[in-house]
Amino acid sequence: MKKSVLVVLVLLFCATLLFAQGGKETGSDKTIETLRVYYVPSREPAEIVTVTAPLKNLLIEELAKSGYTVKNVEITVGTTYEAVGLALSAGTADVGLIPANTFLLYDDGCEVILTATRDGLNVDSDNPRDWNANEPISASDKQAIGYRALMIAGPSAKGRALSDKVNAGQNLSWDDLNSANWSVMSSTSPAGYVYPTIWLMDNYNGKTIGDLAHAVQSDSYGSAFARLAAGQVDVLVTYADARRDQEGKWMETYGRKADIWKETDVIGVTPMIYNDTVSVSKTSKIMTTEFIEALQTAFMNLNKTEAGKKVIAVYSHTGYQKAVSSDYDNERKAQNILKGIQK
Repeated sequence: MKKSVLVVLVLLFCATLLFAQGGKETGSDKTIETLRVYYVPSREPAEIVTVTAPLKNLLIEELAKSGYTVKNVEITVGTTYEAVGLALSAGTADVGLIPANTFLLYDDGCEVILTATRDGLNVDSDNPRDWNANEPISASDKQAIGYRALMIAGPSAKGRALSDKVNAGQNLSWDDLNSANWSVMSSTSPAGYVYPTIWLMDNYNGKTIGDLAHAVQSDSYGSAFARLAAGQVDVLVTYADARRDQEGKWMETYGRKADIWKETDVIGVTPMIYNDTVSVSKTSKIMTTEFIEALQTAFMNLNKTEAGKKVIAVYSHTGYQKAVSSDYDNERKAQNILKGIQK
């Protein structure tokens, strides 16, 4: 009899313990003492801290909608980009607003959950003919998670020959490209070198900008467009809305007789260059699947209020979309290209 009572008591104790633990899991896991958010120092740290101060209450309010009680939000600006990556890896930071390359350098210790959006363009296509058919390129009210780099042919005889071939639906050969004069930017420029190299590698059996027989480096996109206008180069590589920035100068400063949209065409389009990330620490004690989902929702809701729009504008962000690590595979290629160049 005593043995039976003892067994019953033990079972009751275990059941009570399990119930208590379950209650603790659903209760305390929804309470966050401190959420530590780190920014990279891409602007003056004092300015970032001032502009992002309202983020504390905004996040607390948004996370409460998902059932989380966050008692405190700490905002820190890292001394360097690397310092923020290390903080995420170590778990001393929970959330980091970091560029793609910083995320990739530290992706063993952090996980991307969102990509920032910025104002987009009226064209976003892999096909250069779509860009040429919709000139002039204009701003769009749609938000973009990244931007393209373009290969743009100018008004020289060679430039026109390349454009005509593309617009006729024909594929350019390596000989077509290699016989042209190119303007490129420094080897660390995403739109002016790295992503055009990825485009060449993907479409021309591993060829790179370094394989082009006639490629010269320009010190700015302005000087690159001046060379294109003068016929000194036939093709330049640049970010997708560069012609919008150069539209006024094309005739007024560079002396062309027709506008930039009539005299230039796109002959190649790179893969998407993804925007900045919101990444979370893999070693943070508060980071669960459920809390990550709540964070994603909270950040995506920030652009719904004027206060939130001002906060995210500190990095020229206009909103956020969910992201996964594989979105940044082309950036991984870019990093490998840079490593090869720097050896």
